[in-house]
Order: sequence, then C-alpha cells, then structure tokens
Amino acid sequence: MPAHLEDAPPTFDDVLGAARQIAGAAHRTPVVTSRTIDDRVGARLFFKCENLQRAGAFKFRGAYNALSRLSADQRRRGVVTFSSGNHAQAIALAGQLLDVPRVIVMPADAPAVKIAATRGYGGEVVLYDRAREDREEIGRRLGQERGLAVIPPYNHPHIIAGQGTAALELFEETGALDHLFAPCGGGGLLAGSSLSAAAASPGCRVVGVEPAAGDDAARSFRTRTLQTVSNPQTVADGARTPSLGSLTFPIVLQHASDIVSVEDPPLLRTMFHLWERLKLVVEPTGALGAAAAVERVVDVRGARVGIILSGGNVELAQIPAWLEISARARHTGQPV
Repeated sequence: MPAHLEDAPPTFDDVLGAARQIAGAAHRTPVVTSRTIDDRVGARLFFKCENLQRAGAFKFRGAYNALSRLSADQRRRGVVTFSSGNHAQAIALAGQLLDVPRVIVMPADAPAVKIAATRGYGGEVVLYDRAREDREEIGRRLGQERGLAVIPPYNHPHIIAGQGTAALELFEETGALDHLFAPCGGGGLLAGSSLSAAAASPGCRVVGVEPAAGDDAARSFRTRTLQTVSNPQTVADGARTPSLGSLTFPIVLQHASDIVSVEDPPLLRTMFHLWERLKLVVEPTGALGAAAAVERVVDVRGARVGIILSGGNVELAQIPAWLEISARARHTGQPV
C-alpha cells in the first residue's frame, strides 16, 4: 500500500497481500480440536493457535507486515509504538529481523514477562504510568523528536491486514464455518478476521469478545457510536484498550455480527480448561473467544466454530492471583 494511502481502510485484497508479505517470516500456526470440549459445548470447535506464533501472539503478523513495507529511509530512522505487551514484543522481534530501530512505550504495570521479552528482542522500552499518562501522546512526541514512524497496535491498515491472515489460514484449513470468535481490544484482529470471513466464508457470524470490565466495543457496536473506557481492571491485560480505532470500528460495524463480553472468573475458568484439555498455554486475553463459546455466552450448539487463541504470553507470577479470583467466585456463588 503506498504511503499516501496509509489512512485508507484495508480490504481483503490487503489481507491477501499481507499473507504473501509475511510468508516465511510468520508461523503458519496449527489448528487443534478437542473431543472433550466439543462434547461439552455441543459443537465442533477449531482452535487457531496464535499462542504458538512468533513472539507468542498473532500480533507478529501485523507487525512484520507493517515494518517490512517501510521505505529504506524510514527503516534506517526507526519506529515507535505503544503497547501493553504483545504488540510490543511483535514490533521488537520484527524490527530485529528487519534491522529497524524500535522504541516501545509500555505501561509500568505491564506483565514483567512481556517487558522482559520486548527488551530481549532488542526493543528500547519507555515505561509510563497508565493512570496518569497518555501512551499515544508519548509515542507521538517521541516520533516527532526522533523522526520515528508511529506504528500503532491496531489502528493501522497494514496491522489490520496482517492480523486478518490468521483467520484466512483457519478458513483455508477448515473450510466454511458457522461462527468465528476473536478476542477484541482495539479491534485489529476482529476487523482483519471479519474481512477474511466475508470473503473466505460468507455467512460466517464473526463475534468479537472482550472483558466485561472493558466493554466499550460492545457498547460501540450496539449504539453505532464510538464508546470509550478508562483503564479497565481485568485479567485480560491485552484488551485494556480505551476504544476501537477510527479504522477498525467501521470495518467491525460492516462485517462483524456481534460483540459480547465475558467476566473475569469464567474467562479464567476457560483458560485453565484449555491448559488442561488442549495442553496449551493460553493467556487470559487469548482465551476470550473460547470463553464466549465454552461458557455459552453465544449458543453455538450444532455449529462449526472457529476460535482464535490470540496469545500465550503468561506471567507465571500471576497464576496464584488468578486461582484466587476463581476460588473467590465459587465461594460467593458468582459464575465461574
């Protein structure tokens, strides 16, 4: 996509172009099934394992697609982004592979494992206070001061197109599906997935899933007016975004069928169930789509269902707290 079209919304042709662009760099992640989970839900579920993607999340797809399309001059000067973790790691790794300097603005309370991995991939990490500072403002300032290109985590056409390749691969492997569930924060994955579904599996109901504490996307979808949320407190740290983006929101309105939310206790229950049954490490945000199906937020009985497990970057030190949340919910009679 030419530089002057960088504010134009991507199309399915851009998803196809991204698939060619990232081929050989991004993993073509496996699709797994579980007879036990199918029996529990009463449907045929296909899990797209983006937790096994490079840098541990689907974000590598969009990051590599965006950075690989920079001009030679911009590659030399570098990029800046802002992220709570998975996009940060993806930009850091993609920049390492493409020899692009990268500065990543991260909240000081981001999972330590994500900060460490971002630095491990050679990214320059700038920490900020999530409660008092604006990450986008910091990113824009750094971009102006250093001549860096700003590569946001979701509201960018190359990012959206790259994320859409995960669903494209899923449809190529499974054929047509009745439902597709994708975690939703800023909407990059949901927007890209909905573009792929509209072209590769017409009639598939694409459903975004977000944490209940940060239900801005669901409210936006229902009112058709962009809604926001401020620093939502949820275990799904990858979905603590303030709102959908100016590019992602229109795509989601046009192509997605619904956006639903899941409370933290059932989200954690689903995550642990995936660990036990699929033998795969999935982070809370990565389990959002699965939770909507497994916890029957959406009735999918008798259907063929695609679920994107978006990431697997787990902070092991958080596990006791997650277990406590689950235990407390059981004790108080909350849904678990």
